[in-house]
This record gives sequence, structure tokens and C-alpha cells, in this order.
Amino acid sequence: MEPIKRKGARTTKEIPKSTLKRLNQGELESANVVEWFAIDRRLLLEQVLVKHDREKYLQPILEMVDSLEKQTSNLISETIGAGLLQQTILYDDKEFFKIISHYSSDLVRSWGTFMIGKNTDLTLKQMLEKIRPFAADVHFNVREEAWTAVRPRIIANLDESIHSLSEWSLSENDSLRRFASEVTRPRGVWCKHIEVLKENPQQGLVILEPLKSDPSKYVRDSVANWLNDASKTQPEFVRQVCQCWQEESETKETQYIIKKALRTINKSKN
Repeated sequence: MEPIKRKGARTTKEIPKSTLKRLNQGELESANVVEWFAIDRRLLLEQVLVKHDREKYLQPILEMVDSLEKQTSNLISETIGAGLLQQTILYDDKEFFKIISHYSSDLVRSWGTFMIGKNTDLTLKQMLEKIRPFAADVHFNVREEAWTAVRPRIIANLDESIHSLSEWSLSENDSLRRFASEVTRPRGVWCKHIEVLKENPQQGLVILEPLKSDPSKYVRDSVANWLNDASKTQPEFVRQVCQCWQEESETKETQYIIKKALRTINKSKN
């Protein structure tokens, strides 16, 4: 699957009706976050289930969605993923996960990440193996949902997770390297904090060390944000890490990470 090259609309109103229709039918990937949030998730779910003869899944899942106190797009997607997991288990349907894992719609593929994250029958090793292709997906939205979906299990099994993800830091795939950093960020964005790493961020160094001069800006930004997160509770630790990296690596990539990692610390000096 090739990365999307279509230029997305700047506002919801600017999305062509034909484009929105194809997005809601699951025929098209979203070109940007504007299109991502414009998709009618209930309608998309119905279109996909009807197309693949799974109409019986629809009503139970919609009832779960309708019962949500907060009707945010992200929470609806998470609930749809959880609902699809329930229904496929109920009907012993092993094929549907395979279908949505390779769907033309990035939003539909993202539901698969929550089917993985919500599946408590999976061991941590199995969960990470299943989430791997989603973490390396060509679409940024799927990659974001991938770490979001499994983060609760990562937090609950932190030591084992860090050990496993340290191997991802050595991957040739920059999206997998970025995943290892992003999913373990002490604070992260719109997600539960990892209190252990806020207080003891040195536990995450086994993931970060191989990335201190990463050639990918996508990875470098995550590493810098990881350290910036940690600086809000353990500033001295971050200073020491940056000083050490400064002495060990003279690359422009390392300098980039250090500068971004220290931004909160340097701001507090002013």
C-alpha cells in the first residue's frame, strides 16, 4: 500500500462531497486530520459491515457507541474496535480482523489496533507482534492509533514492555523505532501518564540510547519529546543525559534532539 498523495482540504466545508462519500464508504484514505475527523464513524461502520455480510454486528456496537458519555471521534473509534472484538469472538469470526487489517480506509484499519489492545487473551508478546504491522502502517493516523491502543497494556506490564521494545529501537523501520519511543513517553499527548517513568525515567534509556542520533526526524522528535516529558519531573536526569549525549555524539541529529529535549528546562530559566 502506497502512502497517500492526495492533498486534503483545510476545513470540513471544503471537502468535496464526492470525497466525503468515498471516505464514509471506506473506499478512500483520509489525506489529513481534517478529513479524518469529518468521517461519520457510524456510517462507515455500517458500510463496512454490510459490504462484508456482518450486519448482525452493527446494532450491538452502535449501542455501545451511543452509551458513551463523551462522543469524541477518538473514543468512538476505540469503542467500535472493542465492539468488533466482542462480536468476532462471539461468532468465532477470525476472518474479519484480517479483512480490516488491509482495508483501503485508514480509519477502518485503525479499528484493528483497538481489537488488539482490548484483547486481554493475548500475552504481551502476542499483542506486540500483532500491533507491529499497524505501527509500521503507511498512514500516520493508523500509526498513532497503534500506540494509543496498546499503551494501557504497556503501562500495566512496563518492565517486560521496555525489554521487548528495546529491540524495536534497533529496527531498520523508522516507524517501529518511533513507536518504541512514543508508546513509552512519560506523559504523551491525550493519554494516561506513565507515573513510573515520570519518577524514574532512567528505565527508558535502553529504548532511547540507540536513537540518540537517529537519521529520521520522525524518530528524533519523539525521543526529544520523551526527554522533555521527563524534564518536567526529573530535570536533572535530562540534563545529565543530554550532557552525556553531547560528549558521545557530535552529530547534528543528536544536537537537534538535545535542543528540543531541553526546551522546558531552558524556558524555566528565562
